Amino acid sequence: MNEHPLWTHVEDAKDRFKALSDRVWATPETCYAERQSAAAHLEELTHQGFRVQESIAGIETAVMGEAGEGGPVIAFLGEFDALAGLSQQADVAEQVPLEAGANGHGCGHNLLGSASLLAATAVKNWLAETGTPGRVRYYGCPAEEGGAAKAFMVREGAFDDVDIAITWHPGSIPAVVKGSSLANARIDFTFEGRASHAAGAPHLGRSALDAMELMSVGVNYLREHMPDEARIHYAIIDGGGISPNVVQSRAKARYVVRAATAPEMLTLLERVRKVAAGAAMMTETTVTDKVLAAVSNLIYNPPLGAAMQRNLEMMGPPAFTDLDRAYAARFQETLSEDAILSAFRSLGIVEESRKPLADFVVPADAPPAELGGSTDVADVSWVVPTVQFWGANHAIGTQLHSWQAVAQGKSQPAIKGMVHAAAVMAATGADAFLDPDLRAEAKAALAKAVGPKGYVSPLPQGAVPPVADMA
Repeated sequence: MNEHPLWTHVEDAKDRFKALSDRVWATPETCYAERQSAAAHLEELTHQGFRVQESIAGIETAVMGEAGEGGPVIAFLGEFDALAGLSQQADVAEQVPLEAGANGHGCGHNLLGSASLLAATAVKNWLAETGTPGRVRYYGCPAEEGGAAKAFMVREGAFDDVDIAITWHPGSIPAVVKGSSLANARIDFTFEGRASHAAGAPHLGRSALDAMELMSVGVNYLREHMPDEARIHYAIIDGGGISPNVVQSRAKARYVVRAATAPEMLTLLERVRKVAAGAAMMTETTVTDKVLAAVSNLIYNPPLGAAMQRNLEMMGPPAFTDLDRAYAARFQETLSEDAILSAFRSLGIVEESRKPLADFVVPADAPPAELGGSTDVADVSWVVPTVQFWGANHAIGTQLHSWQAVAQGKSQPAIKGMVHAAAVMAATGADAFLDPDLRAEAKAALAKAVGPKGYVSPLPQGAVPPVADMA
């Protein structure tokens, strides 16, 4: 590994951020309820000497810290929300919940927020040491998992004066994120009917449950007639109760509609609405819907990506040991061959071995990999030149949103990958401070990508963060 001035600052500060990551891992909180996690990040921001702001954009668990004076504003974006139902004991290579049905950090956001704050802290200390003008910020962002907090923050102007945004996501192979993500909307459909005795007077009832099931059938037929990359998922929130001898008068389903761009997603959403209306008509019920959250597709910024790639190649992969590889191999044994090989192939790498951990970085000439999922980082990328990094934290093949990801979240490989990601991001941040041409090129690339219409929020007018709906 080659030396870089920022990497020394990362190494000097890393122990506190390992502790922060472990602390957040131990208190997994979901969408807009991340009070302990936000408090832990606020405490660390204060300890590190940042000027702190709370309740960014009116969101209780959104926090921000700033340091430095004058110059450009470079922001590091962090997250700390967990996922429901993924409780898992640390370091155990079989599915053993800490608490049945409880939350778990299956997407590695305990690592994500800690590394971004570590990078911001390293840059803060470097600015002070060198007297470089500029302000570094850390945004602690809640509710990435389905709550679209950053989309609401963008709408409220939280990033209006930011010049460059830098972030990352835990993974298994270190790479610069060059592909796009899918725009999506999360929407609740509520059917209202009329209750009756299911045997004595079934003709008097109007079943909301029937309507919800018919909507599901209609959406399944719709899947044949939508773009290949589009996705529609659903969950039953309220099935009308547990009494089969009652015609259910109320039912609710939550849908996620995804497509390549926000306009395509909104068009597909309207088709889903028509299916819901048809289901209500067939059952003589009524249906209402509520958009809880929506995010755009991610915009890759080539100048920033090239700068991050240079730092990644200069640094090389994390320095994993034989003990680290043996640890990861235990988890890789729980994964399918397809999962392992797809981890390589998704990044354009032809790799037939079963390496447990990445001892390489994805080269600059690898084809861009589509993220497949969605992220509210995308909305930031429409208004601020943004660059994102894939980390090397888990056994290769580990799927995000899995118990295996939770189990590895406090491990030595995970922490080494976290510190590695912080170093790559910090060095890229320093480049952005020192090189006005890089900032100008990044802004020009963003302007070209968004076009003359600019950013249009996918959130419906009047939408507010769905704090109560996600509880």
